[in-house]
Amino acid sequence: MFRGFGNAGAMALPAGILTLIVLMVVPLPAFMLDVFFVLNFALSVAILMAAMNAEKPLDFSSFPSVLLFATLLRLALNVASTRVVLLNGHEGGAAAGHVIESFGEFLIGGNFAVGLFVFAILMIINLVVVTKGAGRVSEVSARFTLDALPGKQMAIDADLAAGLLTAGEAKARRREVATEADFYGSMDGASKFVKGDAVAALLILGVNIVAGFVLGMVSHGLTASDAAQKYVTLAVGDALVAQVPSLLLSIAAAVIVTRVSDSRDLAGQIGGQFANPRTWLPVAVILGAIGVIPAMPQMVFLPAAAVAGTLWRQLRKRANRPAPAEAPELPADPSAIALEDVSDRTLVTVELGYGLVHLVDDKRGAPLVTRITGVRKQLSQMFGFVVPQFRLRDALDLSPGDYRIIVGGVPVAGASVRADKVLAIDAGEAREGHGLSGEATVDPSFGCPALWIPAAERDRAVAEGFLAVDASTVIATHLNQVLSERPQDLIGPDEVRAILDTVKERAPGLVETIHPQPLSLGALTRLLRALLDDGIPVSHPIPILASLSEAVQQTTEHDRLIDLVRADLGGLIVGRVCAPGERLPVLTLDSALEGAIVQGMHDPASGQPLIEPDLARAIGERVAAIIAERGPQAQGVALVVQPRARRPLAALLRLRAPHCLVLSIAELPPAQPIEVVEVIGAAASPANVQPEEAIAA
Repeated sequence: MFRGFGNAGAMALPAGILTLIVLMVVPLPAFMLDVFFVLNFALSVAILMAAMNAEKPLDFSSFPSVLLFATLLRLALNVASTRVVLLNGHEGGAAAGHVIESFGEFLIGGNFAVGLFVFAILMIINLVVVTKGAGRVSEVSARFTLDALPGKQMAIDADLAAGLLTAGEAKARRREVATEADFYGSMDGASKFVKGDAVAALLILGVNIVAGFVLGMVSHGLTASDAAQKYVTLAVGDALVAQVPSLLLSIAAAVIVTRVSDSRDLAGQIGGQFANPRTWLPVAVILGAIGVIPAMPQMVFLPAAAVAGTLWRQLRKRANRPAPAEAPELPADPSAIALEDVSDRTLVTVELGYGLVHLVDDKRGAPLVTRITGVRKQLSQMFGFVVPQFRLRDALDLSPGDYRIIVGGVPVAGASVRADKVLAIDAGEAREGHGLSGEATVDPSFGCPALWIPAAERDRAVAEGFLAVDASTVIATHLNQVLSERPQDLIGPDEVRAILDTVKERAPGLVETIHPQPLSLGALTRLLRALLDDGIPVSHPIPILASLSEAVQQTTEHDRLIDLVRADLGGLIVGRVCAPGERLPVLTLDSALEGAIVQGMHDPASGQPLIEPDLARAIGERVAAIIAERGPQAQGVALVVQPRARRPLAALLRLRAPHCLVLSIAELPPAQPIEVVEVIGAAASPANVQPEEAIAA
């Protein structure tokens, strides 16, 4: 419990605040006052230098708090010095310390009237010019920053959805935007500290003058001139000692709020922007013209014109100086191999033949890059996680018009396109006898008949009922279709971690019941991959994690968890193929056939039932035939089986009838109305008839 007291950094700030309070209430000797005055000067200069060296305002985000503490230190010193001046001022200038004496004697020559005028001028500069201007800039900056906050947040969300940012980068940018708004809001209020400090300094000076004059005459028997000479001189010196650091802090505040983000500090930024030789030639000419006027001080203007002319000449020489030649690159060691030479760290890669490289050329608008960015955004919204970035590269082993899609280093699809033509796709709506001619082909995404036609005939193809798309759209659509079928290949531990971090912001307790115990990140990734493989998106992770939270109370075995979660999410699964209130078309297996599958051969590794190849072929063909008979516009059907038979039948129909949903009886919601379309294998024959013959019958 005492660990925090060992941290000196954590205790420095409370100790400093207590020191400020002590300065206000405890009398200090003159020597300690000198020490604290020097410390106040050093702190003010350090703050000004930190403000000038910051590359952007947020690099000194603690400035409002620092300004508050520096102001409190200065006011505490004013209180302490006032006590010393009023108590010991009759003894002479050194009674209040050598710093105040030096300001009273050296800077203003011991003449308090001059000191009053100097103090008034510093007050006008500080309060009217610097502080008022900095406060106005802070106010406007805070207002504009708050007005732009929703747009910046939307831009971050758009970049995140488009895959231009990772979840961590988006969170850091949101934090920076929020910090920027807080900073300018704080600076708007912090400028009031400086203004209040200037007013307080004026009031303290008045109190010191009046009280010192009265005390000197009444308590110490001084004459009016002696009291004025001693007390008023000390009061003015004390005011100037406080006003100079106050002016430095006001300049620092103005520097901070007027900065524009740059990679250089303020000196480098100003110096770089004044290094243009065209700036100084007019200066030299104008100063020289004024210097030749007889009434002007030529000994001042003409040397200044010469300095400006010399500066112009030197800057012009530097600007015309050729850039230094770069050192020649040493020939690469042929035996040295970098990891980038043998490894592709991108999960999804699209390889292009050299005839398609211009589709990613920035000078031509990079249409393929734009299309693929849209595909990545669409897939991220569909799956419920940010899909990793894609990579586009050329491949010399491909024909000029070919492309290839690689997922995890494995080629999964590819086709050939004509970059200079348009693909007219017959999706079933093209008119007969359309007369459109071109190179016959097949749409690589959906297998529809198509023609490659000149781009000039696009409008005619659309009028004839064709779907006309360019080459970049063909590639992007094919990529979207390929990746839509394998979301489980695109999610990994990093994506799962991002999902957990997002849910944790709203439901931290839910995440704690699952991860890191009893499920590790690897186990959770494997489970979400299995759900995605079953067609269950994770775009709404809270219901999935809630079901998983209940399931882990019963078991942590992977297959059993999948079954429990699917049973709990039955309404979500059925809702993919059946609208609310409609009857779900259902296929079932004959009880004898289903029993033969469940009680037949089993995989010794996983314990799952194995379906005999001929029987699997017969079931798949029958289900595909039923779906074909219902037509493409008919509502999707579901095959409802025993829980033990769901997994092998789902794997079977994923290849032979991918549009058929396979459910276990436990996953069918009790209130869901159904319509039994057919019982497969119900026309059972005598005992010597094999199951596949019964299905065919």
